[in-house]
Amino acid sequence: IVCRYYLTRYFLYQQKKVSMKNKVRALRKLKGLTQEQLAELIGVSRQTINAIEKEKFDPSLPTAFKMSQLFGLPIEEFFLFEESNEC
Repeated sequence: IVCRYYLTRYFLYQQKKVSMKNKVRALRKLKGLTQEQLAELIGVSRQTINAIEKEKFDPSLPTAFKMSQLFGLPIEEFFLFEESNEC
């Protein structure tokens, strides 16, 4: 019974769709930075910034903290976590 409980919870967890929206592009433009400049300031590639802005890639925690310091905002102000039960 205990095993079935955990398997059921695991299965339900796997069905949840998790997405992260962000405001990186708007904040970058407010700072007057290009993707290349932002990438150089936080130590990633321009392609990484592009992927983050298009919400194709979630940044690592160190990258998110560097952005937080640069933008002067807490991480949760520009990365918005969303979760749904849709597959």
